[in-house]
Amino acid sequence: MLRLARESIPRTQAAMAEALGVDLGTLQGWESGRRPLMNMKAGALLGLRRRLGGLGADPGVVGLLDPAMDADQIIGAALEPPQEMELHPLASWVHTRDTAHMLAWALTGTPPPALAGRIPVPRRGPSASAPLLGAGDREQFFEQLRETAESARRDEGGVLLHRQALYLASYDRGPDAVFWTAHALHARRGVLARRGWSEHWAEARSTATALARLGDPQPLLDFIERSLAGDDTAEAANLNYWAYWLGGVRLPQADDGFMRDRDLTGWDPVTLLRGLTYGLHYAPGYVDLYAHTLWALLTAHPWLPQASGLLVRELRDRTGRLLDGSGISERSRRELSTVHYVLRDRT
Repeated sequence: MLRLARESIPRTQAAMAEALGVDLGTLQGWESGRRPLMNMKAGALLGLRRRLGGLGADPGVVGLLDPAMDADQIIGAALEPPQEMELHPLASWVHTRDTAHMLAWALTGTPPPALAGRIPVPRRGPSASAPLLGAGDREQFFEQLRETAESARRDEGGVLLHRQALYLASYDRGPDAVFWTAHALHARRGVLARRGWSEHWAEARSTATALARLGDPQPLLDFIERSLAGDDTAEAANLNYWAYWLGGVRLPQADDGFMRDRDLTGWDPVTLLRGLTYGLHYAPGYVDLYAHTLWALLTAHPWLPQASGLLVRELRDRTGRLLDGSGISERSRRELSTVHYVLRDRT
């Protein structure tokens, strides 16, 4: 990410090192990972970020330095596990979509959608086009992640660690890994049988979405029907989680408690509407969760269609295309029809 920020100015490594007041070896160490940015002193890191902005670096790229460092920390904890489970970064805070996308970039080579159009064409030479981990490190990462998920499952205080480790394990698409992850997720299907809000709601949601990632959308459809729709606390939890996942809640959350805020404070509804509109996921199951969340958001904030004409027109076009196609549940079709009607009526 630091290399992308430098190239967005653009500057050579030598010119960048001079502008930052460091030697060339230091900058090369930062860009290669030999000197992790997260090991810098807080003041020096803050100064680096501000200097990048002053030099003209792409703000969108600079803004992704934090989730990139979060991903580095999670990868580091898997390659060299901490002795105390509660010190594991997946046990310390609820990670966001940007962090998950950074991890996917390192584990699968899939670039984050936020970097679309920002990654230059690969050049000849030793410079890597993606921060992809080597095969050995990837194998070790996933193996340790599965061990961590198993250990956390047996620990009463390991709910957050287990939930997040198990979800990230679904990124490993090897045949044996998929079998293990599917088995581990199906072993937790008991939490999916609970109706409405419960202390296991976040785990049930994560289990259902991970199964959808593995190609089984039915648990997510069942979760929407059974554990989300019609329950005010669960509906609020879903909106609060989406707001956090999409970056609308700026402060990191140490656990899932923030989801229980039924007053929906702490985030901007327009920001959430924008994130849902441009982040619409068309995979089976996921699209139904997006559809229900859009319906719930506009139900909770009926003034939203008046907030941004351009955004509303984009969402109206996208919902129209979904309604013209197939692959969504009957519930989603009804809810999207309501959303589309409201958007058409207000624009």
